[in-house]
Amino acid sequence: MSVLIVLAALVFLMVVAYRGYSVILFAPVAALGAVLLTDPALVAPMFTGLFMEKMVGFVKLYFPVFLLGAVFGKVIELSGFSKAIVASVIRVIGARRAMLSIVLVCAILTYGGVSLFVVVFAVYPFAAEMFRQGGIPKRLIPGTIALGAFTFTMDALPGTPQIQNLIPTAFFRTTIYAAPWLGLIGGGVILAAGLGYLEWRRRAAAAAGEGYGIEADLLNEPEPFDRRAIPHPLLALLPLLLVGIMNKAFTVAIPRVYGASYSFDSTVVGKAVPVVQEIPKIAAIWAVEGALLIGIASVLVLAWKPVTRRFAEGAKSAVSGALLASMNTASEYGFGAVIAALPGFLVVAQGLKAIPHPLVNEAVTVTTLAGMTGSASGGLGIALAALSETLIANAQSAGIPLEVFHRIAAMASGGMDTLPHNGAVITLLAVTGLTHRVAYRDIFALTLIKTTAVFVVIAVYVVTGLH
Repeated sequence: MSVLIVLAALVFLMVVAYRGYSVILFAPVAALGAVLLTDPALVAPMFTGLFMEKMVGFVKLYFPVFLLGAVFGKVIELSGFSKAIVASVIRVIGARRAMLSIVLVCAILTYGGVSLFVVVFAVYPFAAEMFRQGGIPKRLIPGTIALGAFTFTMDALPGTPQIQNLIPTAFFRTTIYAAPWLGLIGGGVILAAGLGYLEWRRRAAAAAGEGYGIEADLLNEPEPFDRRAIPHPLLALLPLLLVGIMNKAFTVAIPRVYGASYSFDSTVVGKAVPVVQEIPKIAAIWAVEGALLIGIASVLVLAWKPVTRRFAEGAKSAVSGALLASMNTASEYGFGAVIAALPGFLVVAQGLKAIPHPLVNEAVTVTTLAGMTGSASGGLGIALAALSETLIANAQSAGIPLEVFHRIAAMASGGMDTLPHNGAVITLLAVTGLTHRVAYRDIFALTLIKTTAVFVVIAVYVVTGLH
């Protein structure tokens, strides 16, 4: 019965998300509904002591990353740099290869530090025009953007500044460059298989005589973009390169400057209270934040007039987007924390412990929690908060480097996370004016490809020891 309650809460949240309702509103409803069916007396204590505690803790640690990523993406957009990058990629790859062009543009922006949510808004107008010109069904746009932004550049490629690659650093005391060879292999598998799937879907639609779509049925169609007066592509790429370079520099410099821990006195009502920061847990987060700040400053220097002309309005939308994205994820994080505390989940967790190989155990646990919460970062954070000590002990006993655990955990978080109630999926479909019923099939297919790639990477490590 306890397991059924947990599953019912998950199904309920998936259904309301599928129907377009706010996850921020219904995540606590789903979580506390499960608590009510388990032990009514625990509803209020669980809400304040666990759901809100975890939600606020997530916001406290990661909201600056969401915010700076959103602002960086917005100034890249206002400066015209995103248009320049898209236009140059299209010119090099060719308009006929619309899907490959959009995937590469999303990958460049995501790996350059632009928030996943911002990439969706920035790339959609170009994708819509290219798909319309190429006669490719609009319903394939979400899957194409998802492959470029939500998969290999989100958590597989070493050095990506996305939050899914940041969270493991706080638990394993690794860097975002952990297990680079495994990350590159996993990223290559996902990219090749994903492009193959999307091309198969495009050819099937073309054989059936399906075009972009019937005009009367299309929603949220963007205006065609103006290709004139855009910056030089090398200038546009400079801030993205700068973010990557400074991220690496800060990753090396911060532990050297601050050491293993750093403390300062905070005066509270005349009394000095020491505040201690454990540097290995937050160095990667500080590095990304510092790199994004420099990236934002570089865009302002390179494109002062076009950015400042619309910065007030653009900053408001960036902040709103960051708040929505972070609160969606934080609310799902709180949901997962409550579910993880219920007896039904303990039964599931005990079952997962029966998986013998430590890396397979980690991958299955993380991707299961990511699926349950509908959040890669939420599921990853919950799994590592609960199991990191066990995973570290398993790594030491099996002689497996923690860098490998980092990469497997990050990649697994982006596996089954994109179920219908995922915040990024909901945002992507809303922006493109499509519904789950029309376009979710392709996103789910990429989810299966991404999940499979994790186990391919584990197999590569077991056979070769490469990491």
